[in-house]
Amino acid sequence: MTTIRKAVFPVAGLGTRFLPATKAVAKEMLAIVDKPLIQYAAEEAEQAGIDTLIFIVGRTKNSIIDHFDKAYELENELALRNKDALLKIVKDTVPEGVNCVFIRQSEALGLGHAVLCAEAAVGNEPFAVILPDDLIYNDGDNCMQQMVDVYSKHKASVIGTQTVDMSESDKYGMVGGPKVEDRLSMVDEIIEKPAPAEAPSDQAVVGRYILTPAIFDILKTTERGAGGEIQLTDGIAALRKSEEVFAYSFEGMRYDCGSKIGYLQATVEFALKHDELADEFKNYLQALDM
Repeated sequence: MTTIRKAVFPVAGLGTRFLPATKAVAKEMLAIVDKPLIQYAAEEAEQAGIDTLIFIVGRTKNSIIDHFDKAYELENELALRNKDALLKIVKDTVPEGVNCVFIRQSEALGLGHAVLCAEAAVGNEPFAVILPDDLIYNDGDNCMQQMVDVYSKHKASVIGTQTVDMSESDKYGMVGGPKVEDRLSMVDEIIEKPAPAEAPSDQAVVGRYILTPAIFDILKTTERGAGGEIQLTDGIAALRKSEEVFAYSFEGMRYDCGSKIGYLQATVEFALKHDELADEFKNYLQALDM
């Protein structure tokens, strides 16, 4: 296929780094200003032309399912009060023509296993994987749109990457390979969380992928790797032995909202871009006596 129609969102994790906030609420439902992380991710997919959103959820993630469900009572109440702008916001949570699929991951066996859970819904076509913890902002084409454009040109799997300090290589999957064009390289090597001396380059894998369906058969036989989990990076390492895989260093700013400091940075910077809040919030920050 020449386009990407489906995106997988692995959202079954427990979010332990944000306890107690995530004791009863999915971490992907934590808001950046007035919108939950999972909605930023969904909108990125939709803006890239994706019309089927596949959520891999755990048993504690009902709030995600509820968020993308139709809220009849809320919509009726807003309509009766002539709150048209708010009604549009609620209805646009799932735009017309976009479908949501929810699949339960019964065991937390890693990102590779979460992706494998989506096989029946994806079928025999290329698909995107988006990790909502990685919130990526760009004034122009968003990260997934950039990667869809790369896929359309090369018809091969694409991994989103970012340059990181080599001292942080043990926090990421790291890739290496020859440069093909500006921001694009072949993947010759991909290693999950290597020590700095073993990292193949300074390019770290972030939470954006476009994968061919060949990855599913590979993941079925992928043994547990780092952390005792089925690692998607191990599956991709095997995939590149039979077909081309590219690494794309995306344009944009990434916020690691899986960490508290990244979450706070995103909250502040998105508030400073917010149409209603930017000026007032900027004045507040300037007035702080630190």
